[in-house]
Amino acid sequence: MSEIVSLLAVFPDIDPAAQAVDELRRCGLEDGDINVISGIPVTEAMLGRPRQWSNVPRLALGGAVAGFLIGMFFAFGTPTLYPIYVGGQPLYPGAPSVVVLFEMTMLGMLVATFLGVFLDSRFPSYRPKEYVPQISDGKVAILFRCPIEKQERAIQALFALGAESIQPAEAQVL
Repeated sequence: MSEIVSLLAVFPDIDPAAQAVDELRRCGLEDGDINVISGIPVTEAMLGRPRQWSNVPRLALGGAVAGFLIGMFFAFGTPTLYPIYVGGQPLYPGAPSVVVLFEMTMLGMLVATFLGVFLDSRFPSYRPKEYVPQISDGKVAILFRCPIEKQERAIQALFALGAESIQPAEAQVL
């Protein structure tokens, strides 16, 4: 089994970093071994990487369904359990029931979405993280793990694409 090294390459802009991701793939690295660190939001499409899938939409849909069911209970279950007839009005009023259903559906979806994003981002994380101060100055870094026999080829390819520095990465507690 070959030894794995973690390297950090710093680029001046997003374009050479995107080309570097492609070059690292050509060197035989998997997408799971490449991590782009940037101070600005960068989508997968900008880097030519596969789309990251998330469970947040499914959790939001589940929260909306749960909120709708709770709203159904409030709008129709409560008057059934405790019927109060007032001045010839129906036991299940239409317009107020729609408002309750809508509000509870949205509340359930919002709470589930918040929890989904919170859990999906693995927040809070107390593990040591890689940090590059140059990222605060607008640079883009690529953190990648490669076998030691592919290290020299990857370093040469990244310098040819305009990497400002490539150094071994070390996780630090922030």
